[in-house]
Amino acid sequence: MKRTTLAVMMTFALAATSATVAANDWKDASKDAWIDGKAETTLLLNGNLNSFTIDTDVKNGVVTLTGNVENEVDKALAEELIENLDGVRSVDNKLMVDKSAKNKNHDKNYDRNGKDGNALTDAKITTVVKTRLLFESEVSGTSINVDTKDGTVTLNGHVDSSAEKDLAMAIAKKTKDVKNVVNNLKVNH
Repeated sequence: MKRTTLAVMMTFALAATSATVAANDWKDASKDAWIDGKAETTLLLNGNLNSFTIDTDVKNGVVTLTGNVENEVDKALAEELIENLDGVRSVDNKLMVDKSAKNKNHDKNYDRNGKDGNALTDAKITTVVKTRLLFESEVSGTSINVDTKDGTVTLNGHVDSSAEKDLAMAIAKKTKDVKNVVNNLKVNH
């Protein structure tokens, strides 16, 4: 009798553990799917990247980027846009720079519009800061204008509180390649 009771209890314990593991697997898979959708949307909404040549895959919060981009700046931009999305633990950037996609007459330090490396970096910074502001629920990103020149980000526009102004400044400051931030945001009264 004791053996039968013990066997039944062990069976229930194993079944409960299996159900918990299955529930956690489902929860992790749905979270990864949510992150993947957010990553794909972020790349799609970015006007500086061809999102149709970039694939994303997410496993346990790690986003793997594969595909082709035109230059190293696009590769870095894609990674930076994704790495600060909610739920992303890290980014494995396997994007390949496709030299054949570039115009053969362009020097390697210029992009397809004739911009030099600094202008490309400034454009990347502006894009990343603006995207982060738009995705931050505590900031009215649509009312903030972002400009970048030589690594200095200038924020212009109106916000609802000093806390929102400070958060926008912090978002800009923590963006890669930013040297300085000029915060011209005005608080609505």
